[in-house]
Amino acid sequence: MEITARDAGDVTVLELKGRLDMASGSSLKEQIKVHFEQEKNSIHLNLGEVEFINSSGLGALVSIMKEVRLRKGRLTLSNLASYVQEIFEITQLSHIFEIFKTEEEALNSYQTVQAG
Repeated sequence: MEITARDAGDVTVLELKGRLDMASGSSLKEQIKVHFEQEKNSIHLNLGEVEFINSSGLGALVSIMKEVRLRKGRLTLSNLASYVQEIFEITQLSHIFEIFKTEEEALNSYQTVQAG
């Protein structure tokens, strides 16, 4: 899996490309830890190019969500392929994660929360 990181204001955006499974889930968690160490607790994951996700990948995302919440941060997801969206719905994780249609909508939601 390729992970590309960039800053969008106070939000760290990670674009994921490839398969989200046990191996890539571990490397994603490690990369996010680096951002936590820099006091960056607002994370957005653009899953637009994730072509496969399994239970280990979902587990990694849940683990990341728990860590973000412990740090009083926020985690958003966007651009889920229909296959990935279906997995989130089947597992009921769509009720736990903040999922947006586009990255732009997700990033705008951070500004709305800060303003409110």
